[in-house]
Amino acid sequence: MFWEDVSGQGRMWAPWQDLERLQDELNRVFTGLREPSAPSFPAVNIWTNQEGAVVRAEVPGIDATKIDISVMGNAVTINGRRDAAELKQGETYHRRERVCGLFTRTVEVPFRVDPKKVSAEYKRGVLSIMLPRAEEEMPKKINVRAS
Repeated sequence: MFWEDVSGQGRMWAPWQDLERLQDELNRVFTGLREPSAPSFPAVNIWTNQEGAVVRAEVPGIDATKIDISVMGNAVTINGRRDAAELKQGETYHRRERVCGLFTRTVEVPFRVDPKKVSAEYKRGVLSIMLPRAEEEMPKKINVRAS
């Protein structure tokens, strides 16, 4: 691509502008090929410490009896179902953004989990899952003997 020199002396080649234009065109083409990604549901926060991890998932409006949790290795999977609200006679949706139906979300923590000690509680639309480290993953204190 050439552009007009401000001094009026002629055209100059601008290779970086050409590369940027090419990059923009490629991004435009390849972005159209991908399927738009849906936001992950449920949204989660995860934090860890020496003893294990805590996963908090936002699952408002879901019956706790319709939530299943499974743990394998270092991954926890949350399965559930949110039922659609039943509309009364003559009602129609004006806007519908809340996801309904089955959902699955699997997240990983940076260590193996002891599945026998996992616990969970559901309070005010927030699911908290406590994931203790497997014994073999616990940090070991090594005593140094003086000679």
